[in-house]
Amino acid sequence: MADIKDPENTILMELTGGTVTIELLPDIAPAHTARIKELARAGAYDNVAFHRVIDGFMAQTGDVEHANMEKDYNPGRAGTGSSDLPDLPAEFSKIPHARGSLGAARSANPNSANSQFFISFKDNDFLNGQYTVYGMVTSGMKHVDALAKGEPPASPDRMISVKVAADA
Repeated sequence: MADIKDPENTILMELTGGTVTIELLPDIAPAHTARIKELARAGAYDNVAFHRVIDGFMAQTGDVEHANMEKDYNPGRAGTGSSDLPDLPAEFSKIPHARGSLGAARSANPNSANSQFFISFKDNDFLNGQYTVYGMVTSGMKHVDALAKGEPPASPDRMISVKVAADA
């Protein structure tokens, strides 16, 4: 963990190919940072599928309520996350949706983000100022690039585990 600057605000996402390290932005998006850490510490993201992976755009995951996609899964109906937690207000900033950025998935309502998030495969400037950016992949992006594509993928990849680096 020598290359991790702030273990309390770093997420370690274990994928089949290896670890993805994500530095969170608590000064930019404190509510979103707190939520991902809360759910990671509760183990809520473990085994959750990447249910929407669009080549050249982004990989979306974090639907903790419909995590395993095994029974009656409909990504159009799934919502933005957990009905047990209140939706988060938008925390828009000047941080761009660059390759490797962690963005909050939401419905048409800007204040509807909950547990789902996406990682951008490329710079997605058209999203700037419209979706909350609250982290950045600092290592392991090649593992995100390797995820099975589809909406949903025929055989989706999953987050094996998601931990706060300070707890690992």
